[in-house]
Amino acid sequence: MRKATKLLMLLVVLALLAAACGGEDDEATPDTLPETTAAPAETTAAPAETTAAPAETTAAPAGISCAEPVTVGVITDQSGALAIYGSHINRGVPIGFAYATGSDVQGDGLSAPEQTYMLEDCEIRVIFKDDQSNAELSATAARELIEVEGAQIIIGSVSSGVTATLQEIARENNVILVAAPAAATDLTGSTFDPNTFRASRSNYQDGMAICDQFVNNDGYKTFVQIAPDYSFGYGGAQAYEDACTYFGGEFLQETVFAPADTTDFTSYMTPLAESGADAFLVTWAGGGFVPLLQAAIDLSVINEDTVLGSPFVDNVVMPAFFGNAVGTTSVILYHFGAPSNPANDYLIANQAAVGGTNPDLFDADGMNAAMMVVEALKATGGAADADSLKAALEGLSFEGPKGLLEIRAEDHMAIQDMYVVTLTGFDDAGPLYENVATVRPEPPCLLEGEYTARCGDLPVGSLGG
Repeated sequence: MRKATKLLMLLVVLALLAAACGGEDDEATPDTLPETTAAPAETTAAPAETTAAPAETTAAPAGISCAEPVTVGVITDQSGALAIYGSHINRGVPIGFAYATGSDVQGDGLSAPEQTYMLEDCEIRVIFKDDQSNAELSATAARELIEVEGAQIIIGSVSSGVTATLQEIARENNVILVAAPAAATDLTGSTFDPNTFRASRSNYQDGMAICDQFVNNDGYKTFVQIAPDYSFGYGGAQAYEDACTYFGGEFLQETVFAPADTTDFTSYMTPLAESGADAFLVTWAGGGFVPLLQAAIDLSVINEDTVLGSPFVDNVVMPAFFGNAVGTTSVILYHFGAPSNPANDYLIANQAAVGGTNPDLFDADGMNAAMMVVEALKATGGAADADSLKAALEGLSFEGPKGLLEIRAEDHMAIQDMYVVTLTGFDDAGPLYENVATVRPEPPCLLEGEYTARCGDLPVGSLGG
């Protein structure tokens, strides 16, 4: 059984390479390997039907008012290399504001770049900006939103590096940053700032989920890995090392780090050649993913004895990358058919109505980010100053499209469900999955320096503390 699984995963890699050779644009290839662990929860039901009608939205509680509109800036990639993921946020955010305020969805952030929602007697003004995953453009957009438009809250962005820039601007201007969907652990770790909160998971949660699946369910015990030589890669590598080791795995060699713009991976793969490891873990983003895998195959880093370790990805890329892997089980951070709750039903129905597609990998993050803003304003009675919002957001919990989302007070991590699913096939709308388990990774507290004391009773620095 195990040998067959490994051969199947090898076919996945070959399918990916064949698709790339056929002229597919690989610029928006996701960073396909996460870094977080968690014990599987009870098995969930099969994926829900995607035709569910919008759930009933609840009226806002009495007593919410604001003298001036609350302005929220949404900064994401609309036209750059990661626009495929920015579109998820541009779709999910308006659906989240509509659901949480009992309003109508006003289109996506491209068709309606400025929107208004009423939360009882408080007007919420939402303005969308394009940063092309460029830190300089993102900084310009953030300063314009804060200084010209009066934004008190920023949501963004796709790129972890760009989001680090937004984090600094939010700190300097004492406004709130809701990070979505950037996954780098630093945002709620080494660069933590009290004004920054996550709506999306971190790559530590990714690593925990996949390491638990690999070690405890698939029986993979030995690992090697490669990661890009910047913050996202460091955080991913640390999470995999901690999580896979914590669950009983072993790393046969030190992590290999390569520059993010690498196109020839031969020298980086050579130290990993014929390692004999059960799994080759990859944290990467962008067009380098295809030549990386080609080098891994050429040098037998991936072979009949060593599988590629990767979670499932977005609906658009899945047919090309995993078209020959029907029957494979892996981890995914969100798929529209996995959760069963009113918020997810609403997301599915409205995404079909507004965008003509099913929700994709990060649509739920966009919806959750908007719901976080509204739930915080409900708690403050409409006050949007940073101190009031921080007090409301720390420890906030609500039922979003992925079920219960909990903002951990200590480090502002977003504790949320992720999913173990089996790929059962494809239709015109994309991949089809059968649910195996719902997992809920709770990573260690990664705060450093003066903020370490905030960790309290949480494990600090690693799962074992």
